[in-house]
Amino acid sequence: MPIPIRVAACHVSSIFLSAKKTTQKAIGLIEQAAARRANLVVFPETFIPAFPVWSAIRPPTANHDLFTRMAIESIYADGEEIQDIRAAAKEFNVMVSLGFSEKVGFSSATLFNSNLFISGQGEVVIHHRKLVPTFFEKLTWAPGDGHGLRVAETPFGKIGSLICGENTNPLARYALMAQGEQIHISTWPAIWPTRLDPSRDGKDATGPTTSRGANYDNVAANRTRAAGHCFEAKCFGVLCCGVLGKDSIKEISGGSAHLRRVLEDSQRGATMFLDPTGAQLTGFTVNNETQTQTPTPFLQDVEGILYADINVEDCVEGKQYHDVVGGYQRLDVFDFKVNRTRRCPATFVSQDDAKTVQD
Repeated sequence: MPIPIRVAACHVSSIFLSAKKTTQKAIGLIEQAAARRANLVVFPETFIPAFPVWSAIRPPTANHDLFTRMAIESIYADGEEIQDIRAAAKEFNVMVSLGFSEKVGFSSATLFNSNLFISGQGEVVIHHRKLVPTFFEKLTWAPGDGHGLRVAETPFGKIGSLICGENTNPLARYALMAQGEQIHISTWPAIWPTRLDPSRDGKDATGPTTSRGANYDNVAANRTRAAGHCFEAKCFGVLCCGVLGKDSIKEISGGSAHLRRVLEDSQRGATMFLDPTGAQLTGFTVNNETQTQTPTPFLQDVEGILYADINVEDCVEGKQYHDVVGGYQRLDVFDFKVNRTRRCPATFVSQDDAKTVQD
């Protein structure tokens, strides 16, 4: 019998391009959420050390310094920062889903948009690299692989995650559904501008969608994708977005009043919860002084932690109608395969290796 779970979605900003300071902030948030009886703490896309939104609004030739800093401040999946967060997860007995920009030992500048799922014992259960960086993200990150297309088996249910635009990929989503996913985490950046003259349309998370020719309405797009997945999988959804800090705006704009306005006026992403029908599930925030809970449908313009209490038993009923990996699927017609091989740039075979094989 699954245990009810309290999820804490951290709607927060990075300390811009500072892996150390952002890690310290993450640990503080883990401790705070654990004190409020959270079982799972979720952080946004590439929370450590930042999301490279500069590639959306500045030409590549103007971003060499920022990319260099991004490469330096990105972290290893087994590095000091991750070790500290794993230790915090174990100390406070909470699971952690962490978005980070990952660097690797085989290159000084190849980066991946990655996410770790860490157990309450501090063990890495899932290490996922975003399959395909989206649009301008290709200027920062390399394509990942299928190694992390897994769900975590927990006492609270089966938990999976995809990063931002991956939630548009029906095959990636189906790979998680086919493993019985019951809670789906989707992580998103603070803003995702597509034009240098952002429209104010759709600024509020409950407002209208943007008109044609206006800036991309990432709130509507994120909610639509996540809701579709929840309805198809009959699972709960956790949408966790970042917040664009004043330090990020100052450094990315580089003194340009126009770029500052672009960053300030771009629509903020919204952090929210969805139920297994895809409908919005009202969460709650906790007052730091009084500890009182306030029902809150979403967080958008200000930092905070949004909580929700979930029981995956509520995922069962909808499976009667459409179980797209079971009774509502034609396994004799469709044959779906997923390659989970972790890709590396080369396979080296030495003479000693050859002798060992022959012997």
